[in-house]
Amino acid sequence: MLNRPKYKTARRLGANVFDKTMSAKFALRESRRKIEKRPKARSEYGLQLLEKQKAKTLYGVSERVFSKYVKAILDKKGANSPEQLMAVLESRLDNVVYRMGFAPTRQASRQMVAHGHFTVNGTRVTIPSYSVKIGDKIAIRDGSKAKTLFTGLDEKLKTYNWPSWLALDIAKKECKVQGLPKLAPTEVIFDGAAVLNFYSR
Repeated sequence: MLNRPKYKTARRLGANVFDKTMSAKFALRESRRKIEKRPKARSEYGLQLLEKQKAKTLYGVSERVFSKYVKAILDKKGANSPEQLMAVLESRLDNVVYRMGFAPTRQASRQMVAHGHFTVNGTRVTIPSYSVKIGDKIAIRDGSKAKTLFTGLDEKLKTYNWPSWLALDIAKKECKVQGLPKLAPTEVIFDGAAVLNFYSR
């Protein structure tokens, strides 16, 4: 069951910020609320702030870390694009673990990484914000493969669709980063340009 703080956050930012609110039940409740209550118009600043909050919440990143990501992009001449911001967020190890289908949510993937269940190029990594690069191999640590949190993973992965920039070896439970992170337009949940403009003020 989704706790109240997350439910309220999803109502404010959108259902897609949490996996558990991407349900027909939540959508039905929200459609009824919109009929009952007309939303207030937002200023440009308010809209940019909302997009920033969406991005932070979706990837589970603190304000300190998120602002560091954005400022690093803005400092690079010619690199301050929404695609660059998306690539930085998608390259986080906890997100890659989630994208591979090894964890049901990003929150779960952060915990798994922090508890040392994954390796990068054979080395155990416990930092969820670790940035993977093209050619890196991410795998479930041998000592963790038999743990209950990975029970039924083989069956799940048989029908799982992972991103094109990741190559997954189901038998080895290993993934290789084979390209730069990219999302289809329908998969983009927040406005990256609005986020960059917010920090450019």
